[in-house]
Amino acid sequence: MPCTFDAERRLQAAGQTPVAGIDEAGRGPLAGPVVAAAVILPADYPAEGLDDSKRLTAAARDRHYARLTRDASVVWAVAVLEAPEIDRLNILRATHEAMRRAVLGLRVPARHALIDGLPVHPFPLPQTALVGGDALSLSIAAASVIAKVTRDRLMAAHDRAWPAYGFAQHKGYATAAHLASLRAHGPCPIHRRSFSPVAQLAFPL
Repeated sequence: MPCTFDAERRLQAAGQTPVAGIDEAGRGPLAGPVVAAAVILPADYPAEGLDDSKRLTAAARDRHYARLTRDASVVWAVAVLEAPEIDRLNILRATHEAMRRAVLGLRVPARHALIDGLPVHPFPLPQTALVGGDALSLSIAAASVIAKVTRDRLMAAHDRAWPAYGFAQHKGYATAAHLASLRAHGPCPIHRRSFSPVAQLAFPL
């Protein structure tokens, strides 16, 4: 089933406009930030091929990211919470905080949010949570692309700072190669020390 504007149109018909799609990237990795994006798409946005970022190739994600972020009619914002804040809040609360910051960062205030997954509480505006929403709503799909590409590029920069860990390849996820580098080198400053595979190997910076 392709992404559509159906959920957005239902809300707009009820007077809930503009509608922002919200999604995150990076809940599961052992290292790096969690990133949330909020996006308001115009009704006539040329969305052919736009989909859940996980169903797109890296090249397709980059193309959609460039189109979304360069189009002046698209309203978007991102929020980035780094590993120390994740460790302080826990990953669920950090993810929700990133979503709140992203929607509040929009240059045009949204009236309603379409959120991928489960409801977020507290939240600064009315919301509709859609499980699997990044594959259903074009606004959420746009947010998933912006969040994913933003995070991947941050992890590529971290790879240049800490090349021993291979962040550009695994983006901080718990691959066999990443776990091997953790055992060999211990955690670096962007590792999430509250995550058990890291905590077991942590030592003071």
